[in-house]
Amino acid sequence: MVKLTLETAKRLLAAAEQKSRQMGLSSNIAIVDDGGNLVAFQRMDNARIAGIEISKNKAWTSVSMQMPTANLAQTAQPGGPTFGINTTNFGRIVILGGGIPLVSNGHIVGGIGVSGGTSAQDIEIANAAVQAFEGKVNARIGSLQQSYS
Repeated sequence: MVKLTLETAKRLLAAAEQKSRQMGLSSNIAIVDDGGNLVAFQRMDNARIAGIEISKNKAWTSVSMQMPTANLAQTAQPGGPTFGINTTNFGRIVILGGGIPLVSNGHIVGGIGVSGGTSAQDIEIANAAVQAFEGKVNARIGSLQQSYS
C-alpha cells in the first residue's frame, strides 16, 4: 500500500492547479490523508474564500464516507436514502461534487477536495489529481516488480 506523503500531495496539488488553469478557473484544492487530516492545501489567486473550508470538507467527506462526494449529491436529495446527511458531523459532510478518495491496492490512503467552479468542473479538476496519483502508484508498483524480477 502506498502512503500519502507531503511530496505526493504537492504533486497532486500541481496537477489539479494545472487543470484548473486550463479551464480558466481559480480553485481551492485540499489533500487529506487516510484519517481525513489535512496534508496540503492551496488557494489559487482569486479563488473564493468560502471555498477554503468547502474544499477541505470535500476531501474529508470523500475519505470519511469512502466515496466521491458526487455519489452523495445524488442520494442526499429530498426523499433520497441519505437525505439530511449533510447536517451530520457538525455540517462537515459535503454533498457537492469535487471530493474524491485516493485509493491504492483497494485501500483509501487519502482524498482530494476541489472548490472553485461548478460541481462538474470541480470533479474534472479533482480527477486530474486522481489520475496523477494513479500514475505515480502504477509507476512505483512497476519499479518494485522490476527489482524483484
